[in-house]
Amino acid sequence: MAVDADPDFLSQADPYRRELLAHCYRMLGSVHDAEDLVQETMLRAWRGYDRFEGRSSLRTWLYRIATTQCLTALESRGRRPLPTGLGGPSDTGGLPLEKRDEVPWLEPMPGDSDSDTEDPATIVASRESMRLAFVAALQHLPAKQRAVLILRDVLAWRAAEVAELLGTTTAAVNSALQRARAQLDEVAPKQDDVVEPTTEDKQRLLARYVAAFERKDVDAIVALLAEDAVWEMPPFTTWFQGPEQVARHLTGQCPGGPGDFRFATTEANGEPALGMYLRAGDGVFRPFALQAFTVRGERYSHVVSFFDHRLFDTFGLPETL
Repeated sequence: MAVDADPDFLSQADPYRRELLAHCYRMLGSVHDAEDLVQETMLRAWRGYDRFEGRSSLRTWLYRIATTQCLTALESRGRRPLPTGLGGPSDTGGLPLEKRDEVPWLEPMPGDSDSDTEDPATIVASRESMRLAFVAALQHLPAKQRAVLILRDVLAWRAAEVAELLGTTTAAVNSALQRARAQLDEVAPKQDDVVEPTTEDKQRLLARYVAAFERKDVDAIVALLAEDAVWEMPPFTTWFQGPEQVARHLTGQCPGGPGDFRFATTEANGEPALGMYLRAGDGVFRPFALQAFTVRGERYSHVVSFFDHRLFDTFGLPETL
């Protein structure tokens, strides 16, 4: 580390750590990789702080370093999909699932927004850019197109600034942005006309879901799903669409019975989420899956169960209940 680095660097840079984490997460699709890249960004910035000439803000300079680090990391990594990004829905509800542990799956992100602002419009825009479906759609873009779209449409950088960062022309940036938007329109879910439910509505829906699952009442669970609801479970590539197939899966493949599940509430990508615990043979409830939800009106349109138990620690959830 540079011995003559400004001793006040950390106090100046730390306020940007949260939004840099969100930026790296959008780029990489992994909260664990994003944490590593933010640490590397801070280290590189500290080492090079004596050469920071102040021609841009410290925030912009940190984003330049972080984006460059993400692009370098993506050179050796494939995209992080959800099962819905690998093929169509299955009609084999109730039968054994296909599992692929070698796939680097998309991960959820703890919390709500990356912005500390109190401006409602900014908060809404930040939340939308953190939605799990949006981050999953970004994974379909080549790395540089992904960077261009995030910098231009999420962070509102000028095309000239993005061009300077990427070492290209403004015309090339605008062309990449146009292609990225077109690709995103093909894979991103369309916005529903249904009015966004309030936080209280979402909490009531979640309480009904928890109560139904604790009873292992399959009919009550699927009654909370939209007719075209998607149910997926990385690292299992098998996914289902519609309450009928989900009901068959829950009846035939989901373990546990009444009283065998407990839940801890949390937030993932700006939406209510659950840490799901299953009773083990010794009577202790241990991590089973972390469930993230997308709400449409009064129903769930998308449920993703993540079976990576490392996420329980990442989300600050207890090891047992």
